[in-house]
This record gives sequence, C-alpha cells and structure tokens, in this order.
Amino acid sequence: MPILLYGLEVCSLSKRKLLSLDFTVYRVLMKLFRTSNIAIIKDCRDVFGVKLPSVQLTQRFDVLIRKLDCADYCLNLR
Repeated sequence: MPILLYGLEVCSLSKRKLLSLDFTVYRVLMKLFRTSNIAIIKDCRDVFGVKLPSVQLTQRFDVLIRKLDCADYCLNLR
C-alpha cells in the first residue's frame, strides 16, 4: 500500500478512480474477514486503523503541497 500511495500522491485522480481504489480495499477486507456486511468491514477498518486510499492520498497531497509552498518560500528568502 505505501508504494502504491507514494506513486499516486502526485497524480491527479478522478473521483471514480479514487472510489475504485477504495473498493479494492473493501474487497480485500471482505475476503480477509469472510463477510460481505459493509458495517462489519467499516468497524474492522476503524479497529485496525486501515484508512481508505482516497483519504490517505488527500492527506499526502496536502503534505506535499505544504512542503512545496515551504520550499518556494525558503527559496524566495535568498
């Protein structure tokens, strides 16, 4: 998962592609816990701290933008 997110954090993904990534995580968890009940899967995600790729990519993109803004600001000081 980290390698996938590292490569995707600089890409602009559509909402549909983000939902596709989230679906993949849900399907893996459904197979892992042998259930198709989405409420159980959401509880398992919360208990084990599994964030959806759409959430992680948004957070990583925000961090990247802040770093770029800081780097641009630091270069302007020279």
